[in-house]
Amino acid sequence: MTATREVSTRELTELVEKGKIERVLFDYAYNLDMNLPDQLAELFTEDCYVAYGPDFGAEGRAAYRETLDGIGTFFTATSHHVSNVVVDFSEDLTSAKVRSVLYAWHRYTKEGKADGYFFGQYHDDFVYDDENGWRFARRELRASGVVDFHVKKQIPIGRA
Repeated sequence: MTATREVSTRELTELVEKGKIERVLFDYAYNLDMNLPDQLAELFTEDCYVAYGPDFGAEGRAAYRETLDGIGTFFTATSHHVSNVVVDFSEDLTSAKVRSVLYAWHRYTKEGKADGYFFGQYHDDFVYDDENGWRFARRELRASGVVDFHVKKQIPIGRA
């Protein structure tokens, strides 16, 4: 005999909203790989915080957008692959803690520089509003390993 269980409205809402958050994660990777910094910055709140390393990041969308100015001249190509997305929603479904796994490859414009590889995680805080939908309020990149990566100091994943 197969047991059946009713799915709650909350579970259905979370499933739909998780899909919307995943779309933002994937749009981030796409916009970064396609060198679309304006579209990339629009995925963040005005008062966002971004940390790509302990000494590299930005506070606020305008400052974050400035950090993106080099993606067209520093890289000839990048490829960001996001998976293993876990979303924990707030009780009122207006914010969420999101963890995902990242593999990223970077081809640099500098002659003779080896391709860079990043293996790690994104730890994100998302917020929702009716006008913009889901947006990054906080994004932190944590490393489990790098090879010839341009950001020299990493935030570790916190492995036990």
